Amino acid sequence: MSAPRTPVLAGNWKMNLGPTEASRFFDDFLAAHPARADATVLFFPPAVSLAAARAALRDRADVRLGVQNVYWEAGGAFTGELSVPMAADAGAEYVLVGHSERRHVFGETVPQTVRKVRAVLDGGLVPVLCVGETLDERRAGRAEAVVDGQLIPVLGTLTQDEAARLLVAYEPVWAIGTGETASPADADAMHRAVRARLASAYGAEAARAIPVLYGGSVKPENARELLAQPEVDGVLVGGASMDPRGFARICAAG
Repeated sequence: MSAPRTPVLAGNWKMNLGPTEASRFFDDFLAAHPARADATVLFFPPAVSLAAARAALRDRADVRLGVQNVYWEAGGAFTGELSVPMAADAGAEYVLVGHSERRHVFGETVPQTVRKVRAVLDGGLVPVLCVGETLDERRAGRAEAVVDGQLIPVLGTLTQDEAARLLVAYEPVWAIGTGETASPADADAMHRAVRARLASAYGAEAARAIPVLYGGSVKPENARELLAQPEVDGVLVGGASMDPRGFARICAAG
């Protein structure tokens, strides 16, 4: 499976919307969002809601599904974890890896994100690698160095063909769930830095084909301006993705 062409309009529900709520969400969202072939609309529901989401989308192949996390082993005595084969069997096509909450709340390390990206690719799914700095790191002038430290170890393990199946999501930690948003110019500048790092690893042409998304307090009110930036290929939306009509407005902005 190859990564989709841009724009990518993704919603991460985090630990919200159980199966019943997920079904209701899609009733409202699909009524507000007509099918379109010129963008990829993607949801990351909680694992327990994946089956309900899949059932709600049975007639809408234009909307795709992913999971918020996986473990790198294919099976075994790992209570509470989800394997790539299980995610695929449940209907997921994409996997978030290295989301800031996995890194900062659950202590996920860079070597672990490397193993997870490897497992996702080997399992035939598409990894969405999340990278981003904290406010203290940005204030210290270390934003690009922090993002490099999260990105380069993954790139060092991928061939160019494998990298063509990758998505990268830049999510400044200080802008997630805070109401603060990187300015469109700031977002574009960091996306440009990420693109340069991809180009140094795989060449400019290959780098242009890898979608780089922005995540961090994206709302209907700011989505259009963010998506208009030259290096922003899409958005990874948190809280606003749980409002079906609001997220439909974000999708329309793309």
